[in-house]
Amino acid sequence: MNRTSRISLAVAVATALLSTACAADQGSNPRAATESTSDDSSVGHIHGLGIDPADDNLYVATHFGLFHVPDTGKPTRVANRFQDTMAFTVVGPGHFLGSGHPDLTEDLPSHLGLIESTDAGETWEPLALQGEADFHILEPVGDVLYAYDSTTSRLLRTEDRKRFEEILTGDLISVAATKDPGQLFATTGKGQVIGIDASTGQTRELGGPVTAYLDTTAEGGLVGIGPDGVVRTSGDAGKTWQETGSIDGQPAAFTITAQGWYAATSDEAFRSTDHGDTWQQVL
Repeated sequence: MNRTSRISLAVAVATALLSTACAADQGSNPRAATESTSDDSSVGHIHGLGIDPADDNLYVATHFGLFHVPDTGKPTRVANRFQDTMAFTVVGPGHFLGSGHPDLTEDLPSHLGLIESTDAGETWEPLALQGEADFHILEPVGDVLYAYDSTTSRLLRTEDRKRFEEILTGDLISVAATKDPGQLFATTGKGQVIGIDASTGQTRELGGPVTAYLDTTAEGGLVGIGPDGVVRTSGDAGKTWQETGSIDGQPAAFTITAQGWYAATSDEAFRSTDHGDTWQQVL
């Protein structure tokens, strides 16, 4: 396969990744899932990952509910709820933000908007845009939250989690915030890494390899994972990239925490404690 064909294939895979992520919220509610997905230890399609600093345990947001994954033992569905949590992030001990679609047993609009849990996912409360927004990306940095609404393809910004301002419109797979609150990085539906000026909405293409998901390290480095599972790092804001390890599968979620780097395929999760060189399956 020549270089042009490889690039075309990678772009096609990245685009398929975006389509798959968006399609998951257009099907039936998880309560109508097959028996195999109703098992409390079967997580189904993964959408997000987070570590609760209260106990350093992994939480996995899926099409079939939020799962608690202890260091030992099987994952358990939190509160026996089949909420389709399309976007998920941990902002403090037991403090989660999310979005998606409700369990069918709940009398709620099909789009949850921005929701919040302060008891590690046992209960959720609406914060904003209930019935209007279906966020697929939630990226906090300090007091600011960046949220990408899949229904309008808009990247929004909020400081109080109630009122939002639009930054830009376009197809995005992931958003990574930096220490500079005005500087963002993102990947587009074609797997292109871009820089975003959050104050103006202006974007610039950064080149480099096709990338699905992004995050930043505590030191300010940029880390990306490609549609083939290969992990790469950049110490110069995306100008150059160095390959590290691989999760050997198409990624569905990626996050960097103080406890390690976490990545997931559609139904498996992995952890790296050596900056992406090696990965251990944790789910």
